[in-house]
Amino acid sequence: MTQYGFHIRQDLCTGCHACQMACKDEKNLDDARLFRHVFEQEGGTFTAAGNGYVHDAFAFYTSMSCNHCERPACLGVCPAGAIDKDGKTGIVTYDGELCIGCKYCFEACPYGAPQYDEVAGKMTKCDLCADRVAAGEQPVCVAACPFNALEFGELEELRATYGDVVTTLGLPEDTTGPSIVITPHTGAVPTA
Repeated sequence: MTQYGFHIRQDLCTGCHACQMACKDEKNLDDARLFRHVFEQEGGTFTAAGNGYVHDAFAFYTSMSCNHCERPACLGVCPAGAIDKDGKTGIVTYDGELCIGCKYCFEACPYGAPQYDEVAGKMTKCDLCADRVAAGEQPVCVAACPFNALEFGELEELRATYGDVVTTLGLPEDTTGPSIVITPHTGAVPTA
């Protein structure tokens, strides 16, 4: 089985939201739903020193979507069987015909990836642009990033190249085996 995933470069992301908007446009999402979120994390302090200040202040961004986890929390709680993990690609799939709109998947996901569609009364989620990937193209969020802060590929290759950091300051602990690898910002000391 191939497991697809993302390389997320906090050191390059400027928080421009191009990935988020490209996804919203590609998937025709209403105002209330986002399959990709861009989070800002900031911290540090300023301390008086002589006639000035010294600081360790920082700010960085993280672009996060469904991580198509090794052990998806959403899959285990869906009473309707609407969520599955594709055995060939590792993509966590969703079947809108089976969904009953209970929102258990949203509550279980540590990343808040599943999104509720008020009009349909059902959950929706990132499908890793499976149609684009099958055609040999990049997911639209990756293709839209002007700073190459997102990369898509086989998770094994991404980790061989970039390491195995999957959580940093501001992100949850690794409980689901997210299919990501992060190049952290200097202010985002890895927590795992």
